Amino acid sequence: MRPAVLITGGAKRIGAALSRAFGEAGWHVVIHYGSSRAEAERLAAELPSAECVQCDLADSDAGVAMVRELASRLGDWRMLINCAAVFREDGVDALDPGIFAEAMTVNVATPVRMAQAYLREARADGGKRVIEFTDMKLRNPNPDFFSYSMSKFAFDSTIRMMAMAASDPADRIYGIAPGAMLPSFDQKPEEHQVSGRMNLLHRITPPGELADAALFLSEGWLASGETLYIDSGQHLLSQPRDVLFLARE
Repeated sequence: MRPAVLITGGAKRIGAALSRAFGEAGWHVVIHYGSSRAEAERLAAELPSAECVQCDLADSDAGVAMVRELASRLGDWRMLINCAAVFREDGVDALDPGIFAEAMTVNVATPVRMAQAYLREARADGGKRVIEFTDMKLRNPNPDFFSYSMSKFAFDSTIRMMAMAASDPADRIYGIAPGAMLPSFDQKPEEHQVSGRMNLLHRITPPGELADAALFLSEGWLASGETLYIDSGQHLLSQPRDVLFLARE
């Protein structure tokens, strides 16, 4: 039996890189998507063992129901990767209540509730693993994308608390904090070539490094509650604005 992994937002961008890496490593990959059905099904067809599940993560109850359904039929569900997120612009001078509410639901409440349900109900050989995708902004904050950033700070705070409260010592709850890696928001490719190198190594960090980190964490060698920063050292800098805007200055 192949070990199973659910990857939220697993059809596109970083999520797709994770899906491919776990598929190639011999896992059964459950690719979650919101509206990217065609991309999810196309990716699943390329992998040795995969399936697709649809869920609007703006509905926390639906996210929990998805986890419970998978837990009822997956015999060795070893990992949940909460990668999906919303990234919309507002600022410290004018918080948008709608953007804030969406970010706190999709980026915090739903994945946390999914992780709780997974740890409570899933079956896995050798312990369960949860990976929560946060952001290098935790260590290198700036005032742009205010609601998004607040949601990632809130999400990060849950990792160690959930690790401390885990009932099974074999379970692990981890974080992965990426930096600028792919073009984001309304960024043009040439802008990304500049912003993606605004780190200590002056390189564009490939998404495959996130997949390598997730596969390493799947083995559970680190203590529960740890977060890995995969950003070529961006979190060690102090950047006054999001690199998306710094690249335009």
